[in-house]
This record gives sequence, structure tokens and C-alpha cells, in this order.
Amino acid sequence: MPSTAPLADHGAPVSRAAELVAELHANLDELQTVDLSSCTDEELIEVASATERAIARLTVAGDRQIDQVETRDLPRKAGCRTLMQFMTHRLRISNPMRRRKQLNATAALTCLNGDRLEPEHPTLAEAFAKGSVGTGHVQAAIDVLDQIPHGIDHDVKVAAERQMAEIATDHTPADITQLGARLLAHLDPDGTL
Repeated sequence: MPSTAPLADHGAPVSRAAELVAELHANLDELQTVDLSSCTDEELIEVASATERAIARLTVAGDRQIDQVETRDLPRKAGCRTLMQFMTHRLRISNPMRRRKQLNATAALTCLNGDRLEPEHPTLAEAFAKGSVGTGHVQAAIDVLDQIPHGIDHDVKVAAERQMAEIATDHTPADITQLGARLLAHLDPDGTL
């Protein structure tokens, strides 16, 4: 039985990932031009909220793709000296250093031997994957978590990460910074660690 999968320009079947991105762009074309006047106020709020969740979820999908780009050494194959250069010029990421920091903290990464490393901040990663937090929330939480002194016990660091993920889910990035400062003061009240 012949394959019914679409073919790329060179005649090879198109991957499911490529199909999904093409469908996504078709949906985005329509979403960008759809008549919003027919939405009730509540519908419009839900549409806007759902769109923001989708933006966060798309970033998580993009982070997975960047991990695979690096694993396959595609920057070098594309003529770039570094992943940062590839992210800037080929992927058009505006702040590749910040994105890399976010990716390291919230993505399951592939090791050179093919093993998978769990995210550094798994609770935050889960909230990000669900779209419960956006990149600003994630970055603010990471900034706080990076300030936890190395002398703090591992279990306390895990609990702090969970707490920051909960804070990120319910608060603005500015609130996260402020509440994170309180958490840090609680963990190291006299600043000796």
C-alpha cells in the first residue's frame, strides 16, 4: 500500500513535526486575522488567556528542538561556530543567552551519550510546559533560584524550587522577584552562607 504522507520538495516523506508546524502556521494565519468582534467579553478574555498559554507551550516545544539541534551538532553543520550564533542568526532568537539559561533550567536535555537529563527545576518546568507560567515568570524564578547559597541542603533547595514554581504560577514576574527575596532571606537570614 503506498504511503499517504506528504512529500517534501526532494521527494522524501515529511516528518510529523514538520506537518504540525505547517498546520500551526496555517492556524496562526487564521488566528491573526479572525474577526474578534463576534466574541463575547468572556470569550475574548479566554481566547487571549489561552493564546498566552500557547505562547509559553510553544517556547517549551522550541526548547526541545534547540536541544536536538545541539545534540545533532547542527550549528556546526550550518556553518556556525557556536549554538549561540546559530540561535541568533538561524533561529532568530533575540536573547540567546537568556534562552539558553531557561532551557538549561526547564528542559530535559540530551547528553553526548544519548541519555536524558531531567530539568534542573522540574516543578517550574512542568508549570511552563502547561502554559501556567510564561518566559518572564520562568526567568524571574530562575534568577531567584540561582541566588540560593550552595551551602543549603539539597532537600531545602528542592522545596524552594517547588515554592518558587507555585509563586510563579500565581504572581507577576515583579512579584516573583520580591517574594523570592523573602524566600532567600528566610533560607540565609544572616547572609553567612
